[in-house]
Amino acid sequence: MSNLTTDMQANLALFVEETQNTHTVWGLQTEEGWLSCDSTEFANSEVMPFWSTKEDAQTHNIEEWAEFEVVSIPLDVFIEDWLVTLDEDGVLIGPNWNQNLDGKEVEPADLVKMYL
Repeated sequence: MSNLTTDMQANLALFVEETQNTHTVWGLQTEEGWLSCDSTEFANSEVMPFWSTKEDAQTHNIEEWAEFEVVSIPLDVFIEDWLVTLDEDGVLIGPNWNQNLDGKEVEPADLVKMYL
């Protein structure tokens, strides 16, 4: 059962806490690349959603995202490589979006600070 709720700030905090405990981040990927979508908060911005548990990532592996595979990323690689590159590319992070795809859209640099 998912621990995600309608409280987007709590889901963000849970993302940081759980990924620190498991040292793993989960995302959705195909042969063409990782899942990304248009931002609902910022015009002309892209968001890449990630989850703190495999189960929560699998919840979204349906319908238009059914062709994606649930893939793990080691936390140290996510922080040191992914977040740096995504920040340079201007891509936002969508940590722990709930079943309704509600969630925060966070600057990668701001997410890095949450791990410090």
